[in-house]
Amino acid sequence: MRAYINDSQKRQPDPPPHAEQREVPMSRVKTAHCLPRTSGSLSCNVTTITAVISAKTTPAQNKELVLQAFDTLFNRRDYKAAEQYWSSNYIQHSAHIAPGRDGLFNLVRSMPPTLKYEPGLIAAENDCVIVHGRFSGTGRPRNWIAADVVRVADGVLAEHWDVLQDEAGKAESRSGLPMFGTTFPE
Repeated sequence: MRAYINDSQKRQPDPPPHAEQREVPMSRVKTAHCLPRTSGSLSCNVTTITAVISAKTTPAQNKELVLQAFDTLFNRRDYKAAEQYWSSNYIQHSAHIAPGRDGLFNLVRSMPPTLKYEPGLIAAENDCVIVHGRFSGTGRPRNWIAADVVRVADGVLAEHWDVLQDEAGKAESRSGLPMFGTTFPE
């Protein structure tokens, strides 16, 4: 469980709807006035401190969150809906993408309508998720095979790293195996 403290008395934004919410005992607080928020979390006024309590997500929840986020942005291209999945303070480490959530969204906006993302293997530990996937229809001569590493914080995608490689065809594959899935690209 994590408590968010804001001593300026400004209302904190509700956590995203997919974040798990639980009641947390406040044993150290002498007096508190708590009101439920629309998201199911609590907003508590304690003297001059406002605390919003929300639970950390599990690795399984984080994997589902990343898959939903990627599908919403890359395949459905629903930018408004995608905002709920990416932190407004999103940290971007990719050399191919401008900083922040806007940098990522603007990159996707600049891609052809044929852009498609296919997730493959996905693994998660604690707050990090790694997805092996394919970006096709990018307007480039070859598909991109990606290993996207995402850190989840407070129920949203907070930080991103990637490793990108052009997808090799059968004639170029020394292993004789496709880089993604079970067949080579045509």
